[in-house]
Amino acid sequence: MKGVETTSAQYDVIIAGGGNAGLALACALADALGLGARIAVADRGPLSAPAAGDIRASALSAGSKRLLAVIGAWDAVAADAQPVTAVDITDSSLKDAFRPVLVSYDNRVEGDEPATWIVENDRLRNALLSAAAARPEIALLGGTGIAAFAAGEHGVAVDVAGGAVLRGPLLVAADGRKSRLREAAGIKVVGWAYGQAGIVTTVRHEKLHGGRAVQHFLPSGPFAILPLVGNRSCITWSEEEKRAREILALDDAGFLAEVEQRFGRRLGAITLDGPRASWPLDMHLARALVADRFALIGDAAHGVHPIAGQGLNLGLRDVAALTEVLADAARLGLDIGSLAVLERYERWRRLDSALSAATFDALNRLFSNDWTVLRTVRDFGLGLVDRMPGLKQFFVTEAAGLAGDVPKLLRGEKV
Repeated sequence: MKGVETTSAQYDVIIAGGGNAGLALACALADALGLGARIAVADRGPLSAPAAGDIRASALSAGSKRLLAVIGAWDAVAADAQPVTAVDITDSSLKDAFRPVLVSYDNRVEGDEPATWIVENDRLRNALLSAAAARPEIALLGGTGIAAFAAGEHGVAVDVAGGAVLRGPLLVAADGRKSRLREAAGIKVVGWAYGQAGIVTTVRHEKLHGGRAVQHFLPSGPFAILPLVGNRSCITWSEEEKRAREILALDDAGFLAEVEQRFGRRLGAITLDGPRASWPLDMHLARALVADRFALIGDAAHGVHPIAGQGLNLGLRDVAALTEVLADAARLGLDIGSLAVLERYERWRRLDSALSAATFDALNRLFSNDWTVLRTVRDFGLGLVDRMPGLKQFFVTEAAGLAGDVPKLLRGEKV
């Protein structure tokens, strides 16, 4: 392990969860709180070896890319990050031989900056691990499960496996959708399962994709083609759970045939370029983002349908807002774990989290059906959007994380 010695139990911030959001927060706080800051990242899994096994790719917004650049993680993934130059949207039945493009838009903001970059998840996490390990202010406590915690007037005590105790003003839960710490803090969630499964794989194709992403809205759920570096694309699609199990059980030839039926021939012949994986789809939103000396970020705070690929970006927006709130409080000599400080973070992130979850939920319900009347109405609506460049640009700016009260890190500024 590199960083602060594990024999010291006192930290400024203790982060539970060494995923992308947790590691990004650690790096951002180490920089923002300055020399002498002590940040702990505790995770049940290892935090030293390179990550492997996550075959998904993420659509990083321009704001998220700027944040990664400020904390020194972008250079490590830049060569493998594919800018999305344009997006096409279709709405059709699976059996339709022709899928007309109902909406097509240029995917750039503020001049010629791409609004979105596609990055493979393993590469991103390895870049964040390296960035965290390079900072002496950060203790990477891999293999350290948190058993319990107790918040008091002057700090929080965190019990970890093996009997050690970590102490500090604040505990941040970045421990995923099924956050045990969220439950331990007494924070309830609202949410539901969709009866859908997400399927992901990577394909290689004959023709260049030109950086163009495609979103096919099909009755069983959206089918997204996300361009990767080279003649490759990451395929992410939503399918009814029973049908998803049947598709995943097929041999490679049968599975490829299912992909081809949805992918189409616009990029020529395709071949599988990696394994396949699946996960159940649901939505949840924490009823509160903070408690006494406790805050939620990332999937522990909100889990959204992947229809717009915004899950990671929402988590990095949390990182940017929480970092700025804590840094501002520290410079004023305030207790960074006090509820008064944390409530500013909740006010900043609450509305965006709720609106995003509701919007993606509504889009999935609107398009995951084959009712002829509804399809006619929504296709008419998409056609109107396609003829309104100002509205399309608004949607691009919003998805890029550059609308509203934008934290400094998402603007590419140091905190």
